[in-house]
Amino acid sequence: MHIHIQNGRVIDPANNVDAKQDVFIVDDKIAALGQAPSGFKADKVIDASGLVVAPGLIDLAARLREPGFEYRATLESEMQAAMAGGITSLACPPDTDPVLDEPGLVEMLCFRAKNLNCAHVYPVGALTTKLEGKRITEMAELVEAGCVAFSQANTPIVDTQVLMRAMQYAATFGFRVWLQAIDPYLSRGGMAHDGEVASRMGLAGIPVEAETVALDAYLRLAKNTGVKLHVTRLSSAAGLEAIDRARAEGLDVTCDVGVHYLHLSDMDIGYFNPQCYVVPPLRSQRDRDALRRGLADGRVNAVCSDHTPVDDDAKQAPFAESEPGMTGLELLLPLTLKWAKEQGVSLPQALSRVTADAARIMGITKAGHLQPGARADVCIFDPDTLQTVSREQLRSQGKNTPFLGFELPGIVRYTLVEGRVMFGG
Repeated sequence: MHIHIQNGRVIDPANNVDAKQDVFIVDDKIAALGQAPSGFKADKVIDASGLVVAPGLIDLAARLREPGFEYRATLESEMQAAMAGGITSLACPPDTDPVLDEPGLVEMLCFRAKNLNCAHVYPVGALTTKLEGKRITEMAELVEAGCVAFSQANTPIVDTQVLMRAMQYAATFGFRVWLQAIDPYLSRGGMAHDGEVASRMGLAGIPVEAETVALDAYLRLAKNTGVKLHVTRLSSAAGLEAIDRARAEGLDVTCDVGVHYLHLSDMDIGYFNPQCYVVPPLRSQRDRDALRRGLADGRVNAVCSDHTPVDDDAKQAPFAESEPGMTGLELLLPLTLKWAKEQGVSLPQALSRVTADAARIMGITKAGHLQPGARADVCIFDPDTLQTVSREQLRSQGKNTPFLGFELPGIVRYTLVEGRVMFGG
């Protein structure tokens, strides 16, 4: 199909494009910007007047709950949520059931996702078998099956020798290692930021040191091994400072933040609101503000949804007994736009954090930009109109978010995947 997207504000951060111009799509590729290619005849015209035309969003962390947790969400439901959120590429962590530690499981997930013809799914393989932290997985085979990186999800490796060997192996072949900084002992039994709010509410706290102690070890091992390290879901100002110090010493390390950490703090737990129970925990307002500034100035390289759909029963339990996680696929764009407006960040810069910058971290070149020849993954959205977040609006099977009732900017009007209109129109 030949598609003509006209009258829109085209923003392509990867190529420094921010101008009102038309986009021309031939089959599954971007054919041209501005002037139509020779002999082009449109099968479909999309009027993007008053709208932004951007590369499809890239999410660095979205739990799709398959295989093993279909009662929480299905691949079909979460793919529809991704389309409604303008997300055309996403990475899924390995903490499924069974864990993504075997090529057959990765191939099955990729096959299922491809057959749905929605968002491109990039599995993140398990760094160790069953995420037990004892034996390194067959990374080369997992990469051949489709993995773009290796992770322990929320399960830290206790044995640092295993972690060092895993980093050495990954560095040898140029594989990416994504780690969330959690010290298993300092975080043990905790569920909220170790501060005044947790003390007043009688909740077991997780100190910032649970992040920084683990992070110091990761950074030292990364420097020693030369591995491509990406720190996922940073939660504290001290953690960001540790990364700054490592970069000053010459370490090439990247990091991301979950979008909800830009807007919420431990104060939002309120009267034991289980919707605010996440891992790592929502930290102090100082930490939140440091992450907001860090994302604005580029020290935090990308923002992700950290999408974790949870069934209602698990979230209606008392705070200490509930299950952590927030749904976020459909809120990634609105919450990013809200942060950008409040922080005084330009729209191209904000979109870069969920397109070009995220693509670089994942190591994918086909997505994250609108250069002619690129895959025609496009998000067309209204950046200014407000919408109220409601259960009925969310297409994800998980409705677990503290942002229900919030008015947020940014309504996705069309999502195109490889030149096909998958949402809108």
